[in-house]
Amino acid sequence: MAVQPLDDRILIKPLEAELTTAGGIVLPDTAKEKPQRGKVVATGPGKLLDSGNRASLTISEGDIVLFGKYAGTEIKIDGVEHQIMRESEILGILED
Repeated sequence: MAVQPLDDRILIKPLEAELTTAGGIVLPDTAKEKPQRGKVVATGPGKLLDSGNRASLTISEGDIVLFGKYAGTEIKIDGVEHQIMRESEILGILED
């Protein structure tokens, strides 16, 4: 099933949380935090302005982004966890 976000919404597939700390300690399932990084799967056409034009998004498909722990709405697509959120909820784009 394909999902096309509306307006300035973005569909993100969260990346797996780290399994070990920087010091090499393995984290149990109960200590893992919600992922805060994800890959952009799809973007909407942009926010509709009062003039009738659409504002272009700075985020594009394939970008790796940072977002808040409780940002967006969690949804399942074909059994896979995704999040859908507005562009304004994204904190930044990670660069290589």
